[in-house]
Amino acid sequence: MKLIDNMKTLVENSKRVMNVSYRPTEQEFKKSAKVIILGILIIGVLGLIIAIIISLIVTGSLALI
Repeated sequence: MKLIDNMKTLVENSKRVMNVSYRPTEQEFKKSAKVIILGILIIGVLGLIIAIIISLIVTGSLALI
């Protein structure tokens, strides 16, 4: 019975979320996509810089493989 109650609660919560949510406008979607892409690029550049610094510290030369 507990499993059935949990499933009913899940369905009720899912319906509530679907009623509250809405489809973003094209402008909202583009703005969100730009922010996400910018975040990915920043994290990638930071990772590259950290890899270069670690490579220079450990080996004494730049060896990115």
